[in-house]
Amino acid sequence: MTDAIRFIRKLAFANMLANDRLHEAISLLEPGEFEAPRTSFFPSLVATLNHILIVDWFYIDALEGGTLGPKAWEEEIPFPNPKELRNAQRTSDRRLLTFCQSLRGEDTARPVHIHRAGRIQVERTDDVLSHLFQHQTHHRGQAHAMLAGTSIKPPQIDEFIVADDAASRADAMQRLGLTEAEVMQLDS
Repeated sequence: MTDAIRFIRKLAFANMLANDRLHEAISLLEPGEFEAPRTSFFPSLVATLNHILIVDWFYIDALEGGTLGPKAWEEEIPFPNPKELRNAQRTSDRRLLTFCQSLRGEDTARPVHIHRAGRIQVERTDDVLSHLFQHQTHHRGQAHAMLAGTSIKPPQIDEFIVADDAASRADAMQRLGLTEAEVMQLDS
């Protein structure tokens, strides 16, 4: 496995772990806090986290060769319920991880056809993945900041997936059914 592929796969694991930890905190909110108006790019936790998921659908579909395009945005908040949203995000994260695990060195330069309104954008696979991971991180940070105004302490979500962090990620690893060997790519 090339270092680039290993890096992409580790980003997919980090993304999954951060989303799980964020959604775990969301599951502990008092009634009304998930939907409550907040100051950020999107006006609430429910809007922010649904946006993350919708953009995941858009880009993961394109990476897989699909044509979903702008249809991804047909429903602004497809999951108003935090438990259903968490399950949908977990499914999306697994889909992204599976895609990243299927990559081989030559695949990173493969063109991705992104169906936009009225045009098709063509980008490299590694560039689309880089953008998708950055998008997730950006909006997770906003949700993290919004949590500071709730009854729940914002969780640690900036793990770098290094060996020394193993003990601190054990909770999320257990919830997700992941092993250290998978995350650290010891079997590859």
